[in-house]
Amino acid sequence: MTSVQVEEHHDGNEADGAGGSSGSSGEGYQRGLGARQIQMIAIGGAIGTGLFLGAGKAIHKAGPSLILAYAIAGLVIFFIMRALGELLMYRAVSGSFSEYAREFIGPFFGYVTGWTYWLFWVVTGITEVTAAAQYMQYWTHDSIPQWAYALIFTVILYGANLISVKLFGELEFWFSMVKVTAIIGMILICLGILTIGFSDAGDTASVTHLWDQGGFFPNGIGSTLMTLQIVMFAFLAVELVGVTAGESKDPKTVLPKAINTVPWRIAVFYVGALIMILSVVPWTEFVPGVSPFVAAFDKMGLGVGAAIVNFVVLTAALSSCNSGMYSTGRMLRDLALNGQGPKFFTKLTKNGLPLVGTTFSAALMLVGVWINYQWPGEAFNYVVSFATISGMWAWIMILVCQIKYRRKADRGELPQSTFRAPGAPYTSWFALAFIAMVIVMMGVDKDARISLYAAPVWALILGVGYLVMQKRGNAQPSGGGEAEPQDAVK
Repeated sequence: MTSVQVEEHHDGNEADGAGGSSGSSGEGYQRGLGARQIQMIAIGGAIGTGLFLGAGKAIHKAGPSLILAYAIAGLVIFFIMRALGELLMYRAVSGSFSEYAREFIGPFFGYVTGWTYWLFWVVTGITEVTAAAQYMQYWTHDSIPQWAYALIFTVILYGANLISVKLFGELEFWFSMVKVTAIIGMILICLGILTIGFSDAGDTASVTHLWDQGGFFPNGIGSTLMTLQIVMFAFLAVELVGVTAGESKDPKTVLPKAINTVPWRIAVFYVGALIMILSVVPWTEFVPGVSPFVAAFDKMGLGVGAAIVNFVVLTAALSSCNSGMYSTGRMLRDLALNGQGPKFFTKLTKNGLPLVGTTFSAALMLVGVWINYQWPGEAFNYVVSFATISGMWAWIMILVCQIKYRRKADRGELPQSTFRAPGAPYTSWFALAFIAMVIVMMGVDKDARISLYAAPVWALILGVGYLVMQKRGNAQPSGGGEAEPQDAVK
């Protein structure tokens, strides 16, 4: 779940020309991410805390109908990814979200999108370190406070971000490999229980659990709708498939392939995994705050398996936080290079690392330690809600920009993309309507409502900041400012 060099380039030619180099980019970054690493990071990006931990609360609320929620939301995600793919094939830029917002909506929206996406990764880092602290309770049983684990992990991951990009990419490759292997292994074990009948759950495991425990919608359709913000959180960061693929030697080939794998990844890792788990263990056995994977192995009587899975999901959470911490430093630097952030964020270390931005972001992630101290039981729910609303802003921008781009392309004002989104713009409008429904559901949910209260405050802060930069003459009218970044690097 990495977003290495998310807004590193500002035009398609630069991205294509430097994407495959293992040396330094034109902006001073060290390019050490190969196609193998990018592909696995892209796959692993679809598997994170939202599935491993958040699904526990969602199962408790919706029961087996959560499977349908993931399937429908997964279809919407595919529409979003195809919209992104169309834009990237029109103009392949790593800073896609803010760059397209600048081009098709206006410079202010590019500014808002860049800073909001940065905030998303900061909040996501808090989310992941919170999840990691909760996973540690599996072994320590509250003997060490949850906030202490959050502090320890934040400090360790900050230190890990002093590593070179090449080693970072290799670590993320293996982290993603662990996640993928764990999901597939769990599916195979559950399939074996259903067909052969081994373990303590062998005598009771049955696909009938999907409807014989109060029906497929045991708590009503309304309860299923209320889980949509948890479901959408699980898919946050899938848009980074396009960003990381843009760092490969041949994005025109890699990107469409990566995007077209979204349906089967969702079908296997989310829908398939939940069908297997809920067939082996009735949904009534799961409780909020406990990973459904760990709980399933416990119910099967496979204690060692549960410990292994807990280690895997702990690794997944730390991996995601590590990627987010790495990404935020680069996002801040790219905003600064566009004249939309403080100049000191442009500085790099001798190893090509944006240390100032990373340090600033890591310091903000320490807020997660305070959240874990104040509300150890509700910390995950609070940060999930805020991460969801800030992350969905990027999806909204992708869809709106794709709709505007398609109109211009159809009128002949812009060249047609070689990877057109099927059914667009109707699929894009449908995805926007779905996101709007999720936001409404968040307003109804008292646990998620806090993020909607915080959104106007964040908008006000951004608005004031933009006005200040305009008065100082820093706000760029578009995605330009190429000469200044090079001077800043040198």
